[in-house]
Amino acid sequence: MRCPYCQASDSRVVDTFRDKTGRVRRRRECRVCKRRFSTIEQWIQQLPLVVKSDGTREPFDREKILRGLRIACWKRRVSATDLERLVDDVEEYILSLGRSEVESRIIGDRVIEGLKRLDPVAYIRYAIVYLGLEDLSEVRREIDRLLGPETA
Repeated sequence: MRCPYCQASDSRVVDTFRDKTGRVRRRRECRVCKRRFSTIEQWIQQLPLVVKSDGTREPFDREKILRGLRIACWKRRVSATDLERLVDDVEEYILSLGRSEVESRIIGDRVIEGLKRLDPVAYIRYAIVYLGLEDLSEVRREIDRLLGPETA
């Protein structure tokens, strides 16, 4: 790692910690000029492209998933940590597929299943949009399916 002050390439790590986004932050000291500086390291993942239903392709965007989840979980008792964990699970899953392209439906199905376990009301909110539930009878069928034998 080059020192930003004297350009020497000899430095030592003084302190290391991981921030909320998973990046590693290191405090370094140059062995030549003795000045300190910080670096941020992040593992670069090669995420697959997402193939939309209309055939277009776009890069995987975890923030886009988080935005949708936050809307579905608005005023629900679902923590930001739980949402991050769900998106992490989705990301790990699509990486484990080992493909260069993944259909958006695969990602959406994984998200909606995880949300169903987290909060049933948020699941219904998300399902109305994701599953394209058009009227109250479709919403009712989904709720009945979610409740299962309890209502019988």
